Amino acid sequence: MAASPTTATTAAATTTATTATTRDPDWPELRPPSPLTGWLAVVAVMLGIFAIVTTEILPIGLLTEIGAGFTISDGMAGLMMTMPGFLAAIAAPVVTVMTARIDRRLMLCVFMVLLAAANFLAAAAPGYWLVLVSRIVVGIVIGGFWSISASLAERLVPAASVGRATAVIFSAVPLGSVLGVPAGTLIGDLAGWRAAFIAMGGFTVAVLIMLLIVTPPLPPRQTTRLRVLRGMLTSAATRSALLLTVLIVWAHFGTYTYVTPFLEQVTDVSSRLVTVFLLLYGAAGILGNFLGGLLVTRHPRAAFGIAAGMIAAATLLLPVLGQETAGAIALLVVWGVAYGAIPVCSQTWFTKASPDTPEAASVVFTASFQATISLGALTGGLVVDSSSPSTVMTLGGLTATLTVLAVGAHRARRLTWPDNA
Repeated sequence: MAASPTTATTAAATTTATTATTRDPDWPELRPPSPLTGWLAVVAVMLGIFAIVTTEILPIGLLTEIGAGFTISDGMAGLMMTMPGFLAAIAAPVVTVMTARIDRRLMLCVFMVLLAAANFLAAAAPGYWLVLVSRIVVGIVIGGFWSISASLAERLVPAASVGRATAVIFSAVPLGSVLGVPAGTLIGDLAGWRAAFIAMGGFTVAVLIMLLIVTPPLPPRQTTRLRVLRGMLTSAATRSALLLTVLIVWAHFGTYTYVTPFLEQVTDVSSRLVTVFLLLYGAAGILGNFLGGLLVTRHPRAAFGIAAGMIAAATLLLPVLGQETAGAIALLVVWGVAYGAIPVCSQTWFTKASPDTPEAASVVFTASFQATISLGALTGGLVVDSSSPSTVMTLGGLTATLTVLAVGAHRARRLTWPDNA
């Protein structure tokens, strides 16, 4: 039977990527780690991402205090949040290509050293410009560490456990929101915002020590080059993964960034209750992360489509049902479960779309995810300033609905790898 045009295009793109990405002859093949060592390494990588996520969004809870400390506006202080995402999008391909021949374990440790230094630099900064320099370093760490770590599960655990291991690694995302940011904010309230960054730096050093102890050598299996990344974008499968990721991350961060104003203005709850609501959201996100990890291995399209549909429903209904406390809580739980599954679903989709170049797939995943975080927060802010938090929720819900439709169209065309979805 002759291949269809879309199948032929995908096959050609895969061939291009494979020939452009060669196994590094300088590194011998190593035996896989024991199950215990492999899972300890998975936990260490997860804690590394937890440290990164917490550092990235720590300024959310300390924004006003930092602004007051340097006598700057809240908008100027907000640069601490927008800069890392854009820099991570640039750093993901550049850093990965530049370090392609270096042992991945060594690079993970180097990034933890840089992250600890960034936290300590922010804590000691005599001027705001030095805080922004530290955030530039954070952006580089995000792009490099995520690109490498997101594809490591298959090298650390048996094939049957890769889905669960990937879910463990990405559980750091909701954990950073549930535990990291509230803890950092509490430290900031008790001892000042500089103490929060010092504590984060100390935690990062502890993660570095754990990575050194439990992570086995991880020589690069393939040398990722820029032409590999360009070749990936010629694949219909990768373009589909990119489109879906951009749509759903844009929908989420364009709305979630402004969920606090919504709860205060529409649901009419106190700032203390907002913290409780967001803790419930984060706890639901942890559950969603593991549910997504269980479902995505066998049913990647279904997992992505269900998660996007739940985000669409929650954000579209919030302006109506979110006026009451019970309705807002229920919808935030639904939203949390849904978004908790998105990172593992998106990463898996990219990996399956380009199975011969997993690290390159992680680079494209990280760059698109981080860039869209910043774009979503920026466009959501423009809408909030010109309209209302309810309008932001509605527009985000419509964008998430487009994601669901795109997943359905993708399934109908059968553009990528076969699965049981």
